[in-house]
Amino acid sequence: MCLYQEDIGVDLGTATVLLFRKGQGIVLNEPSVVAIDKNTDKIIAVGEDARSMLGRTPGNIVATRPLRNGVIADYDTTERMLTHFINKAIGKRFLIKPRVVVCIPIGATDVEERAVRQAALNSGAREAYIIEEPLAAALGAGINIGSPTGNMVVDIGGGTCDVAVLSLGGVVCNTMLRVGGDHFDEAIIRYIRKEHNLMIGERSAEEIKIKIGTALVTNENRGQTIGVRGRDLITGLPKTIDITSEESWLAIQEPVFSIIEGIRKVLEITPPELAADIVNNGIVMTGGGSLLDGLDVLVSKMTNLPVHIAEDPIACVARGTGKVLNEMTYLHSNSSAKSRMV
Repeated sequence: MCLYQEDIGVDLGTATVLLFRKGQGIVLNEPSVVAIDKNTDKIIAVGEDARSMLGRTPGNIVATRPLRNGVIADYDTTERMLTHFINKAIGKRFLIKPRVVVCIPIGATDVEERAVRQAALNSGAREAYIIEEPLAAALGAGINIGSPTGNMVVDIGGGTCDVAVLSLGGVVCNTMLRVGGDHFDEAIIRYIRKEHNLMIGERSAEEIKIKIGTALVTNENRGQTIGVRGRDLITGLPKTIDITSEESWLAIQEPVFSIIEGIRKVLEITPPELAADIVNNGIVMTGGGSLLDGLDVLVSKMTNLPVHIAEDPIACVARGTGKVLNEMTYLHSNSSAKSRMV
């Protein structure tokens, strides 16, 4: 029986949950999906197993994402999912419950913050701390946020995009957009339904986004195609069509430019001295959404600033919680810091 204390960092994302275990690094990376039998209220599968069931379940089983737009949409299911992941990451052998650090979007309300904290406590945590995602993302990206230098971080997750300017260990100005990778998928679904009368699922849309999706059409990606299968809305029969990279670009224009507009708004309210620092340091992009082909180049063109994608951007927030775990006093002095918000 293990008696020593466990510390765990949780990136509770709309699309993916990552767990960082102190001393071991990231020990879990699974989709935030839960499959439940409605008749018995029993969990059938969690994570990758549940994700494979999306859109393919019989009437008595529902595969659902309990988090939407970066916050809890289904509290009970989120709590059960988090309990499952914590037990999977550290097992049930520990007499001393773990301390848990959980990330939330920077624009989350007090109610949403309390819901996350309570879910962590009910999932088996002895103590639950909250940290804002841009701070964790910056730490995970290797930025020295404690220095008196301005740094801009754009964290694009599955359901939200956090844009923040950081200095002296806190957030100076920021905005939180309800736009993320899931909205790219939804935009692709809408486009194909409108232009091709074809209904496709979330997984097919995600595959299009990953393989040929682009925020900027170039000579390198022009003309790329992918076959996509779905249901013809006119005949009702299964059908396969080819989608081009140019069409993927047309499909995701709205969410992409919403993110760019959010970045510009934060730059407009950034103090001049920090703005000068950002000219030198550039913008650092983290989160899975930053991997969209050409997005960094487009942001650079629209802002006239250098843009860098962090190393392993998907894991930045989780790695940042790991750094916070090494110095828990950081949470007490910075997590509740007030900031200017667009």
